[in-house]
Amino acid sequence: MLQDIGKRARQAAQALALTTDSQRAQALDNMARQLMAETEAVLLANRADLDQAMDEGMPSAMLDRLALNPARVADMARGLEDAARLPDPLGKTLWEDKRPNGLVIRRVSVPLGVIAVIFEARPNVTADAAGLCLRAGNACILRGGKEAIRSNLAIAAALRRALKDSGMPEDGVQLIEATSRESADALMRLDRFVDVLIPRGGHGLIKRAVEYATVPVIETGEGVCHIYVDRRADIAMAASVIHNAKVSRPSVCNACECMLIHRDIADAALPVIARKLLDAGVTMKGDADSRALVPEMLAAGEDDWGHEYLGLIIACRVVKDFEEAILHIARYGTGHSEAIITQDPSVAHAFLSQVDAAAVYHNASTRFTDGGEFGFGAEIGISTQKLHARGPLGIRELTSYKYIITGNGQTR
Repeated sequence: MLQDIGKRARQAAQALALTTDSQRAQALDNMARQLMAETEAVLLANRADLDQAMDEGMPSAMLDRLALNPARVADMARGLEDAARLPDPLGKTLWEDKRPNGLVIRRVSVPLGVIAVIFEARPNVTADAAGLCLRAGNACILRGGKEAIRSNLAIAAALRRALKDSGMPEDGVQLIEATSRESADALMRLDRFVDVLIPRGGHGLIKRAVEYATVPVIETGEGVCHIYVDRRADIAMAASVIHNAKVSRPSVCNACECMLIHRDIADAALPVIARKLLDAGVTMKGDADSRALVPEMLAAGEDDWGHEYLGLIIACRVVKDFEEAILHIARYGTGHSEAIITQDPSVAHAFLSQVDAAAVYHNASTRFTDGGEFGFGAEIGISTQKLHARGPLGIRELTSYKYIITGNGQTR
């Protein structure tokens, strides 16, 4: 069955590569309208998923990722509309040169082809991934987690209906109904039909894909994000930014999981920051220096450094200087998003230059690492690797290129 899905995806990709910018944009607008029209059906399916997940004891952070409501469905539709308004990423001349022998060589953007996406309990990924892949002329094969299967089926059905009504190949979006580990493993090795695999989920899924797949993988996801409060930080700003980065939506990969406080400002800053977090219900885990300043803080163990909590928990460490903060981030970070709060431009410049992550921030929350916030429309994930794309994966990152060479009879 998976071979058949792959074959249909390849055929759809070939057809999509020939579509015009306006055709793809119109299809996405139609997908958005169809999704809104079927909101009730999507929410009923999601309610069934949530009821089963709660019966099975799913953690609250995962329930938040799974849950849909009218506003979240509208956000999915808006993401499709935003992607439709983006400039066409295809057919762009990225580089051009005329050689001494008269050959004209152009590097031109083209679709990747068939993109497989494996994700967990986040049904919004169904719409986001499908829309972005199609906007860039790609077909997609989606494989979600069992926790969201009813929601994913309802969303995918709406999108496929819209594609068919738009005169586009409905197999440009296919959802694998089997949710066993075997189905994910088989997709990871469908290299005859799949051009690239994007795993979007926790550490276990990403590790499995990187180690097991024979299809090229873009590694995404795990976000152990730090915020370093420098000795010349504005304390009120630091408290506000850290509160936002932890509390606004703790279950996502761009949430702050660890804060580092310079020793020279810790006495003044840490109690203020901690009070704002504690009042919001955040559990804090810290080293001995942190706990001496905030008695409510629990003791942090080695496993707390580099841990992605995905909930209302944050680790805290007092560092002696900037260099120790940089070393901590280098050791425990995942290359996702890192931030510094400081009024010292030279220290900010050093941080932005030295920290190796997809996104580095000065005086701003890590929660901005998002395709929509970057102006990409929705995003298919956050790449934490360096090839072939890094950071939010928007439509430009879902393209490749080919060389087009024009001559007048040259031989070699």
